[in-house]
Amino acid sequence: MRSADERKKMIDGNHETLSVAKQLDLVSIPASSFYYLPKGESEENLAILRLLDEQYFKTPFYGVMRLTAALVGLGYKINHKRVRRLMQIVDWKTIYREPKTTIDNKEHKKYPYLLRNLKIERCNQVWATDITYIPMKTGFMYLMAVIDLHSRYVLHWSLSNTMSAEWCVEVLKETISKHGKPEIFNTDQGSQFTSDAFVKVLTDNEIKISMDGKGRALDNIFIERLWRSVKYEHIYLNVYEDGLSLWKGLDGYFRFYNQERPHQSLNYKTPAGYYYTKAA
Repeated sequence: MRSADERKKMIDGNHETLSVAKQLDLVSIPASSFYYLPKGESEENLAILRLLDEQYFKTPFYGVMRLTAALVGLGYKINHKRVRRLMQIVDWKTIYREPKTTIDNKEHKKYPYLLRNLKIERCNQVWATDITYIPMKTGFMYLMAVIDLHSRYVLHWSLSNTMSAEWCVEVLKETISKHGKPEIFNTDQGSQFTSDAFVKVLTDNEIKISMDGKGRALDNIFIERLWRSVKYEHIYLNVYEDGLSLWKGLDGYFRFYNQERPHQSLNYKTPAGYYYTKAA
């Protein structure tokens, strides 16, 4: 049976007789997980979202008050309530003890952070995942990636226009199907990752669950570095108008990141070369 990624590559956005929606139905891919329609906002909000996304990598310690002041200084008529909502869209994780922008569910169980002082010395010892905001010309999408922390290898990635738990579960299952399972799986405390369905996949596979501490964005520093690379080396250099072109662009970038881009921490080997050598 073909994987979801292989099935996605069968989709032709310019097919003469079959719409993208019909093609998705034929190959059994949910439209919500195929980056079908970018989520919309006003032109001004899209401009602010792009600013916030870029600003995060410069000042992740800024909170609502400072960001509001900075935007007002740029000429925007904006209040704290609106800034807070836009911060949630870009998943801004302010680095301080009591973050006000984490989207969690207090009814969901939280798990301890298992990576502090842990020596990560082999592939498939620890995987981590996160979701980030991807700006587009007329909207935005969400990108989820799963990375092996020892090799920096991006095991799997997916686009969606919603941050649903169902989408995250699908990505997790596909990653395990392709690469086996890690000893530990690390996430933040977002409601998608603390949901019963997501946790059940991990516990059913006897995978230890680790979660970043509240206000500890740097607990998942390897994913944060991946997002910085993806955005500065690719997203900010391109202006994508639709989900299909965005997916194709990211597909090319992740191939480059995994198979061609040498990493200093890996003695200038590529993540793919390192992962498949060490995990064999």
